[in-house]
Amino acid sequence: MTSCLHVNTGVVLFAHGSRDPLWRLPIDAVAQRMAQQWPQIPVAVAFLELTQPDLPTAVEEMMKQGLSHLRIVPMFLGVGRHAREDLPEMVKHLTLAHPQVAFELLPAIGEHPAMTDLLARIAAGQEAQYIDD
Repeated sequence: MTSCLHVNTGVVLFAHGSRDPLWRLPIDAVAQRMAQQWPQIPVAVAFLELTQPDLPTAVEEMMKQGLSHLRIVPMFLGVGRHAREDLPEMVKHLTLAHPQVAFELLPAIGEHPAMTDLLARIAAGQEAQYIDD
């Protein structure tokens, strides 16, 4: 599968965070899978609270790679206050602080039709077509 992202584009997987250090493992696993499948796409993780790095820190690290476009992917199944209000406000501040970077805030991952389909397939025991390990 090829990437349709522009050159100088990075992806930030943004999640809530937790005091439990094991909580972040699934988000890190997504980042690792992306790095394996699309090594040309820089990827980072960031968290709202309780887990590091936070979004501004992750953005700073991505900018050090010379990226001019950052896709922020909210790794939320549901759209609550954090995805609806807090994150857009954070991206607004980042846009003002870094006008040389184009920030693209995607809808929450749980709103994507492919995610809905995958969750339904897993629940029904029909997910085999998605497993490629």
